[in-house]
Amino acid sequence: MNRLLLTLAIGTLQCSLQGAEPAVLKQEYIYDTGPYPQIHATTIVETPTGLVSAWFGGTHEKNPDVCIWVSRLVEGKWTESVETANGVQPDGTRHPTWNPVLFQPKDGPLMLFYKVGPNPEQWWGELKTSMDGGKTWSAARKLPEGILGPIKNKPVQLPNGDILSPTSNETHEKPSKWSVHFERSSDLGKTWQKIGPVHDGVTIQAIQPSILSLGNDTLLALGRSRQDRVFEVRSTDGGKTWGEMTLGTLPNNNSGTDAVTLKDGTHLIIYNHIGGTPGKWGGKRTPLNLAASKDARNWDAALVLESEPGEYSYPAIIQTSDGLVHITYTWKRQKVKHVVVDPAKLMLKPIINGEWPK
Repeated sequence: MNRLLLTLAIGTLQCSLQGAEPAVLKQEYIYDTGPYPQIHATTIVETPTGLVSAWFGGTHEKNPDVCIWVSRLVEGKWTESVETANGVQPDGTRHPTWNPVLFQPKDGPLMLFYKVGPNPEQWWGELKTSMDGGKTWSAARKLPEGILGPIKNKPVQLPNGDILSPTSNETHEKPSKWSVHFERSSDLGKTWQKIGPVHDGVTIQAIQPSILSLGNDTLLALGRSRQDRVFEVRSTDGGKTWGEMTLGTLPNNNSGTDAVTLKDGTHLIIYNHIGGTPGKWGGKRTPLNLAASKDARNWDAALVLESEPGEYSYPAIIQTSDGLVHITYTWKRQKVKHVVVDPAKLMLKPIINGEWPK
């Protein structure tokens, strides 16, 4: 298919979803084609000067040439992505970079967390900051020993100003321990306190949490597991301590999720509504779904963003100051897709017995 026909085909699909789903206001690719063939692990944030997105990209995940790329929304258009961090070391060796996470504190510079290292069992956390909304960046700073930074999904800023990062660790042991912990900073990232791990990492192998706010210092962290369902763990003291980890009602295919609590208290989660294949690593990363809940226990179907064969994964979701919801995700490992949703126009249907409604 030549480029013109491909463009027309993509445009038809976009118009079809937008026409059928009044809540979907816009769909576009932040990164379509360019100097690197593969992308993954997007993140998006609202800054005082506009939206900023980042991802890792290179020849292939785990290759040393994989860098962190950043794009900004300027006058309605995404800028060409700029290499903002890489894994070049002082001794000349080079490692891949992984899982960027953008976070804008209420008072402080824009923060870009990411990981550097040969694999998730050996990587470490680094941080760059920007005083001008992602246009220019500080030098990289390695996080303290044992502090990884937010592992995939955004931190939250608590009412007292503390930053609480959802994070996790993976080990080489067999069975590998996949454990969730949290990292808390009271001085805008200068120092950190590690909380957890909050479970043994074996009974439920869980990583990559997101944090929802349930009110009155109650938080819910949920995310990826190897037990075919989204994991959940709650705190009733603002994240200082955490209860027993359990499996929720939503399926999980051992792939990343993200979630956000909206201003009106509604919770949204974006994820693949499909379980994994027992005994097999990885697997299906389609469809890509959006679900909503008022209590973070009972979820309603909201949108199917992708349903064709392919990989649609590692989503990120935020609500901006105008009330709209912005979603980014990996599109077949080739493109960075951005979808804008008006949450007031979502048409919800109950998910009964785990079945996505037709």
